Amino acid sequence: MKRKLFCAALALVMLLGLAGCGAQGSPVTPAAGSEAISFTRENFPRLDGSTATAPLAQAVAAVLLGESEDAVAGLIDFSRTTESYRELMAGNADLLIAAEPNSAVFDEMESAGFEIEMEPVAMDALVFLVNADNPVDSLTLDELKGIYTGKITNWSEVGGNDAEIIPFQRNAESGSQVLMEKLVMAGEAMIDPPEGYMLGSMGELMDAVRQYDNSSNALGYSVYYYAHDMQMADGLKLLKIDGVAPDAESIGSGEYPFLNPYYAAINAAEPEDSMARVLFDWLLGPDGQKLVSLEGYVSISEAE
Repeated sequence: MKRKLFCAALALVMLLGLAGCGAQGSPVTPAAGSEAISFTRENFPRLDGSTATAPLAQAVAAVLLGESEDAVAGLIDFSRTTESYRELMAGNADLLIAAEPNSAVFDEMESAGFEIEMEPVAMDALVFLVNADNPVDSLTLDELKGIYTGKITNWSEVGGNDAEIIPFQRNAESGSQVLMEKLVMAGEAMIDPPEGYMLGSMGELMDAVRQYDNSSNALGYSVYYYAHDMQMADGLKLLKIDGVAPDAESIGSGEYPFLNPYYAAINAAEPEDSMARVLFDWLLGPDGQKLVSLEGYVSISEAE
């Protein structure tokens, strides 16, 4: 029997516009035989996760609490991908909306005897960015590996100008670095970045690629939602990979190669009637997936 979910009418009304309009919260319509329950500020699960999923978490809070997104902004303070899993393990968060963490975190969980329950709720993708003035429009997987192993060092080697390639990287525990090492490098060691070439946030990386030395020679990577839907890529160009452009259609169909699920994750020991599990189930259900799509992410239901 499905756990406590919103009734279709209530969910549709909320999804079509009550979030952001200051509406009052409404009770969850439970499964038969269960008592009704409402999300309030007092019982709303403590959320954490990846930088790129913070807008989704804010929309979720706005919808379920019946408040504006500005009003619930203070409830969303994400500690980034890998650290968010540690916060869940430490009991400082109730539910994550996050990309897969650094593999070391799973080792930490196993050592601590902590069991996690996680399911994909949205699909994103690792994307590569250059300055908009860079003439290169597409790179292959082998070319990316060549650049980030130091075998390819000049843009002319991949169809561009005769200029040095400046390949920026992210810090080891960032979600995009985890994806880079898993999806692109696949076990091959990346070059050690020179000082200043490893950046702590996606925003810093994009600024560096956009503005490096007043030239178009830099290269970096991020996730599609952050770059495209959060409109952080102004002045930048998203590269095609093996001729496939990253967009909602190619990500949903699986044609784009570097796909990145976002997960809802909770402590596996969460009781069946806990608010964290109620929200976990809602995110995986049809109404949660509608909200995922409305917020500009590719929902798992769309990807399937």
